[in-house]
Amino acid sequence: MEIIVISIVAFLVAILTFFSGFGLGTILTPVFMFFFPVELSIALTGVVHFFNNIFKIILVGRNANREALLKFGLPAVIAAMVGSIILINIADAPALFTYSLGESLIEVSTVKFIISILLIIFASMDLIPFFRELTFDKNKLPIGGILSGFFGGLSGNQGALRSAFLIKSGLSKEAFIGTAVVVSTFVDFTRLSIYATRFSQAGLIDNLNLVICATLAGITGSFFGNRLLKKVTLKRLQTIVAIMLILVALGFGSGLI
Repeated sequence: MEIIVISIVAFLVAILTFFSGFGLGTILTPVFMFFFPVELSIALTGVVHFFNNIFKIILVGRNANREALLKFGLPAVIAAMVGSIILINIADAPALFTYSLGESLIEVSTVKFIISILLIIFASMDLIPFFRELTFDKNKLPIGGILSGFFGGLSGNQGALRSAFLIKSGLSKEAFIGTAVVVSTFVDFTRLSIYATRFSQAGLIDNLNLVICATLAGITGSFFGNRLLKKVTLKRLQTIVAIMLILVALGFGSGLI
């Protein structure tokens, strides 16, 4: 069942990735979390995200801007190492808090609570007009790379911050998309290399079939998304997805899911 659900989601979200504010990882991670532990969900999503980005590099990577790659991408890769190391070190932390609900004792792990908070923050960025319009000057690219890479390594969510910092860097639409794809790919490669030191024995290999199916679905979605790429924002859909992500994150953070 999880293979079917996750593959369908990967296909649909990969289409939207080309012209919505959400990245594949933002939506796919919570879906994985319904079936797997949080830290493994982030790692599995990272694998799908990485290979999907490899395909997107073939499509649009040639348009990447070299200056932006150096000023934004290099700090992002370094920060992704830090975020990934923090994730693998808090994965086995004891429950952050427990509480009773009726006759049930509910435990909320540290990593699940942190990821839930981050999901709420990043989803809210597509609901609140201030954050939707938030951009930064070109000289802030290194700071943006650090923030985007760090949260990419820690939670898999990097798209919102990456867009906020790159959108005002003077790039054309094609260069913006190409640069974002290349940076995202390098961040994915970095964090997956670190995740592998901890999670290879915790289910990455055991769920290889799921990863392959979700990856192929994501690549197919990216192909159609690239063909459909137009000046479209789909703000109503973004709002609906953001609200759903916040509700799911609240469920995870409270231990109810």
